[in-house]
Amino acid sequence: MAEFKLESPGKHDKNREELKGKVFSLPDLVNYQEGTVASRMVINNKAGSISIFSFDEDEGLSEHTAPYDAVVTILDGECEVWIAGETFQMKEGETIIFPANVPHALSAITKFKMTLVMIRG
Repeated sequence: MAEFKLESPGKHDKNREELKGKVFSLPDLVNYQEGTVASRMVINNKAGSISIFSFDEDEGLSEHTAPYDAVVTILDGECEVWIAGETFQMKEGETIIFPANVPHALSAITKFKMTLVMIRG
């Protein structure tokens, strides 16, 4: 299981700037990588962040908490999500909100991609 870390504002700004004013497909922003989790930050500022993740089969994020609500939408594939001991099966097109300060984790059932939107406040 991968450890989740928030990226600091300012890091990799050039890559994010290249997306502004352009049409793109969210799932195309990050490729699957064998045996690991890959991610790309789309927006990161003091108001919040949007990131795209890809998970190889059997990869995931270990249980953790975040100081803000987090909205996760599955873009491709299937995963299993745990929030405060409750388990959810998710697939493409489905969304869930991880409440602030509540333990949560996720694991790939198949390869999958997701968006993670965090609003700070």
